[in-house]
Amino acid sequence: MQEVRWLQRYENFQKSVVNLEDTKKCIEKNGLNKIYIMALVQSFEISFELAWKTLKDYLQFNGIKVDTPREVIKESFSNNIIKDGQIWIEMMEARNKTSHTYKEEFANELAKDILNIYIEQINNLSEHFKSKTNE
Repeated sequence: MQEVRWLQRYENFQKSVVNLEDTKKCIEKNGLNKIYIMALVQSFEISFELAWKTLKDYLQFNGIKVDTPREVIKESFSNNIIKDGQIWIEMMEARNKTSHTYKEEFANELAKDILNIYIEQINNLSEHFKSKTNE
């Protein structure tokens, strides 16, 4: 049953990655504006949320019990699932800030980090999971 859970979560995570990439393509084509920043931040929040939950389910499938996003990130780094634990911690902290308050200045800076750093991390995780499935 756990295998089904992480694979089901992975399917949703994959959909969020596609949405995040689509948002990035719109920005590359049309430039960064307020609406695209909001869409990018929201897509990032969803992708990050599904990423850590998929990691949690995958770790538990492999016998590692974790509960919080921070624990999941640490264990994922320790088990070579993610390559840069510090960036994932930064992503978690950024997601926490945006999900509790919206400050335009922070959103503008976060958009740059998403485009230049965070999308790559999310895509790397997506590829890791893809290699663990039969796709």
